[in-house]
Amino acid sequence: MIERTRRQFISGIGAAALGSLLNGANHFPAKAKRVIYLHQSGAPSQLDLFDPKPKLAERFGEELPDSIRKGQRLTGMTSNQKSFPVAPSKFKFAQHGKSGTWLSELLPHTASIVDDITVIKSMHTEAINHDPAITFIQTGSQIAGRPCFGSWLSYGLGSENKDLPAFVVLISRGSGRRFDQPLYDRLWGSGFLPTRYQGVKFRSGGDPVLYLSNPDGVSPRVRRSMLDDIAALNESNRKDFHDPEIATRIAQYEMAFRMQTSVPELTDLSKEPESTFALYGPDARTPGTYAANCILARRMAERGVRFIQLYHMGWDHHESVPRQLPPQCMDADQPSAALIKDLKQRGLFDDTLIVWGGEFGRTIYSQGVLTKQTYGRDHHPRCYTIWLAGGGIKRGLSFGETDDYSYNIVDKPVHVHDVNATLLHCLGIDHTRLTYRYQGRDFRLTDVEGVVRKEILA
Repeated sequence: MIERTRRQFISGIGAAALGSLLNGANHFPAKAKRVIYLHQSGAPSQLDLFDPKPKLAERFGEELPDSIRKGQRLTGMTSNQKSFPVAPSKFKFAQHGKSGTWLSELLPHTASIVDDITVIKSMHTEAINHDPAITFIQTGSQIAGRPCFGSWLSYGLGSENKDLPAFVVLISRGSGRRFDQPLYDRLWGSGFLPTRYQGVKFRSGGDPVLYLSNPDGVSPRVRRSMLDDIAALNESNRKDFHDPEIATRIAQYEMAFRMQTSVPELTDLSKEPESTFALYGPDARTPGTYAANCILARRMAERGVRFIQLYHMGWDHHESVPRQLPPQCMDADQPSAALIKDLKQRGLFDDTLIVWGGEFGRTIYSQGVLTKQTYGRDHHPRCYTIWLAGGGIKRGLSFGETDDYSYNIVDKPVHVHDVNATLLHCLGIDHTRLTYRYQGRDFRLTDVEGVVRKEILA
């Protein structure tokens, strides 16, 4: 069973045997085999992209009513403002697809896939600042130190490809705000799980993974001999000390050796047809861009990588939303839609889960001075929008509603733990049973909460 404590017996059976025990250890039949998580770091504005409030045009500059704000907390960036003027979106909205899903004019390519996705407009979270909010949605806790989603999945289901990591991370910088909130390596860390389950970050320049190439003068035969000798020494220490991290180190060395062949082939886009680059857009040929990373995500899905985590930075628009948001959307809109289309035409859509969204939403009131030309938006955890697609998720659904100011949820609230519980359910895992005992307590991704939202399941 997944919930059994691995740390108690890992040293006795070895890393290879453990992997075979975990693979396919579902609690019930799975609709999805893998996850592509498109995290839009910095928090996209739901008001300008997904949640139209046309009546607010008549209330431009009015104070946000106390009956709407309800004394909710503010960040330190706007808590000293004497005025909280309503800032209606400058962007036009329209309905798209057979589902009639509302989208901003900034997302024309997403409009072409609305009948394949579920848009959740009633998300809410507990954190009001970026780092704890991203940590929360990725690990189930605002406090650093717990395993992230990708590590939990790697631990629970293992890998489908022995030559590639089960969990890979790709990072891109957005055009909307080039120097945005930082991302820390612990976001793809394994926390108290053995470190073999942490994410492997791929770089956009040089070796995709550090030290992947052999040093000058070292042949593959010499490298193999060296690793065999090191593995023998490590195995001796493992038997003496029963430290599971020694088994992890042995497995990591072996994975690194296999990756010397598998990773260069994976990251070489030269054999992709021209139609691929046309589908993903003008940035698709540039390494390190969101578009190029989306192509890599599809290639990883084809090769059995279990959890593919993309972070696209640049969504933290506290000022100049009309200037900063359009280029950011140009980064993400076409490649995200292309990924859905690409997965569909390759027969991978039905067993791949795709998640698109940030860590919280943005305020209807303007941060800083409001003018007819520009406005800023502060952090807002009480409601925001994400979309889901793929294995086990309904198609063409718009779920949940917010009030007239997109400030509070009025129908079908969905908590972060609910989303994670639902995603695990699609992967064949009961979120209450995917546990790990640490310091006398059974931990899980959803902590002690989370409800599977069957309303959004196919």
